[in-house]
Amino acid sequence: MELVVIGIIVVILLMIVISNIAVVQQSRAYVIERLGAFQTVWGVGLHFKVPFIDRIARRVSLKEQVLDYPPQPVITKDNVTMQIDTVVYFSITDPKLYTYGVEHPMAAMETLTATTLRNIIGDLELDQTLTSRDIINTKMRAILDEATDPWGIKVNRVELKNILPPADIQSSMEKQMKAERDRRQAILQAEGQKKSAILIAEGERESAILKADAEKQAAILKAEAEKQAAILKADGEAQAIMAVQKALADSLEMLNEKAPNESVLKLKAIEAMQKVADGKATKIIIPSEMQGIVGLANGIVEGTKE
Repeated sequence: MELVVIGIIVVILLMIVISNIAVVQQSRAYVIERLGAFQTVWGVGLHFKVPFIDRIARRVSLKEQVLDYPPQPVITKDNVTMQIDTVVYFSITDPKLYTYGVEHPMAAMETLTATTLRNIIGDLELDQTLTSRDIINTKMRAILDEATDPWGIKVNRVELKNILPPADIQSSMEKQMKAERDRRQAILQAEGQKKSAILIAEGERESAILKADAEKQAAILKAEAEKQAAILKADGEAQAIMAVQKALADSLEMLNEKAPNESVLKLKAIEAMQKVADGKATKIIIPSEMQGIVGLANGIVEGTKE
């Protein structure tokens, strides 16, 4: 019987010892109280608490946490009521302050976030609220981080997820945006037509310039061709005259070698004049003293033909 009692006592003691052994996991912390007062904070590892004296007051997660609050009614500076929902990213940096700093920390965070949002939006008009998300996020994060520091909470980031204005204002904004888009489309279309007209005018001007340059080049080439033709024609006529003069000179040289009389010389001069005329309608004036010789030469020619 005594052995059974001793065994029971040993089992109870083992159960008490085992129940007072705690293993703290990674990214977690345990706040320990001794006789109702704060004793210590357990970090990662194996720990043993004194039975019936120490107790785990709170198990705290050190990971970053997210609070997604439902839409809150907020009034802007120009008296427009909007629904805004907020997302807060935070982490617990001091488990002791988190445990003893405020009662119900999550509820306190939600209330603080709502009041801070109302205060910031109350200083902004509707248009500023819709276009100043980054400014609102930054202000809220700074205010919440400072306010929650005594609670052992670090606010890392605040985001406005949705901003919902009233239905009538939202409809007016959509109409305004549609009108703005139509205006931009009209402007872009007008700009396109303007650029097209400019390009067409520039193309016509370039075409006219190219056409004028072509006509100028053609005129220059034609003038050059006519010039070369005239030069070649003048050279040909000069060469023909030189050939006639050379032939005349050769004939005179031959006559001089034969010692011709005056009548023969005059006859040769008449022949040279005929060659110069070249069968063209050229009027040749023959001196009176040579007319007799011409007649004699014609008579001789006619007698030869008979």
